[in-house]
Amino acid sequence: MSQTTNQTQVLELRYGMNPHQKQAKLIGEGTLPIKVVNGDPGFINLLDAFNGFQLARELRRATGLPAAASFKHVSPAGAAVAAPLTPELKKAYFVEGLELSPLATAYARARGADRMSSFGDAAALSDIVDASTAQLLKREVSDLVVAPGYTDEALEILRAKKNGGYLILQIDPDYVPNPVETRTLFGMTLQQERNDAVIDETALERIVTNNKELPENAKRDLLIALVTLKYTQSNSICYTLDGQTIGIGAGQQSRIHCTRLAGDKADRWFLRQHPTALNMPFRQGLSRAEQNNAIDLWLEEELTPVEQAAWEACFEQVPARLTREEKRAWLNKLQGVSYGSDAFLPFRDNLDRASRSGVKYVVQAGSSMRDEEVVKAANDYGMVMAYSGVRLFHH
Repeated sequence: MSQTTNQTQVLELRYGMNPHQKQAKLIGEGTLPIKVVNGDPGFINLLDAFNGFQLARELRRATGLPAAASFKHVSPAGAAVAAPLTPELKKAYFVEGLELSPLATAYARARGADRMSSFGDAAALSDIVDASTAQLLKREVSDLVVAPGYTDEALEILRAKKNGGYLILQIDPDYVPNPVETRTLFGMTLQQERNDAVIDETALERIVTNNKELPENAKRDLLIALVTLKYTQSNSICYTLDGQTIGIGAGQQSRIHCTRLAGDKADRWFLRQHPTALNMPFRQGLSRAEQNNAIDLWLEEELTPVEQAAWEACFEQVPARLTREEKRAWLNKLQGVSYGSDAFLPFRDNLDRASRSGVKYVVQAGSSMRDEEVVKAANDYGMVMAYSGVRLFHH
């Protein structure tokens, strides 16, 4: 329910960050740029929706392509632009046989980046939602969608989701917020200029490595990494390939831990395309979410006996696990990956780890005390590394 008092508009929310935190509201001056088309939003819903839509909108502006983000707990699980899907990715993303529009393809990629984390996501879309995208959203476990608009057919499809309770938000794509933002914390108000840094190809111009060959597809992927990092809880690292994120490390206190976390996710993304993963003999009636979990456990090195028995019950015939050597042989095929950091790289260990996940192209802020050491690491691996000159911390 919304109400207007003079120039202030208030939207009542279900509750705050937790159910016991009452008196939750969205308050804006003048006309709110957000409209609740269906459902009942909560506090975290709006945090994800606002951050997710800004990410998708900026990807659209940076690349000129329809874009999507899959958000969970105020960080993206995945982000992508429209790019053709290989047969392997269609199978890994559970979209075989579906007719996907460019916007639907962008969302399939964003959600497929980390299907475990995208379970129950906030879907943010850069363009007017069509029936193809709505059908894809309807079949997935998702809490909300935010977009600049919806076709009548798309709205009919989405309103039927979750027994009519699916949260549908419409946002003004041209909304420009006040350049100064405030936040209340512990009873006190913080104020700053909002982060309106524009991410474009100028961020990739200062190449500091011996290898300076930066192809167009790598430029696109590095821009996707930077825009994604702008809306990811810091510290953060992002690996991208073929128009989408493939591994995001968010909110870690150590940058190398971000790099490892994101790299491990990138590895899992690629291992899910292994022929064994794509052709698992699941038992009849297993849901897509249960299949996702089973594939994830297949990649684990060790399970408890109880966990092992539950995992085996997912299959008509239990698939063989890959050895470490088999995993490494498959991962060696992962090449041409782009890597972005939301700040400078303090040590070369980040690039040592990134190299194991096929990283070839790097963008970071630069200006570390050990820049020379980090540049040497990039040269050791034949990487192309650019200094963006801009820090993108987000909290």
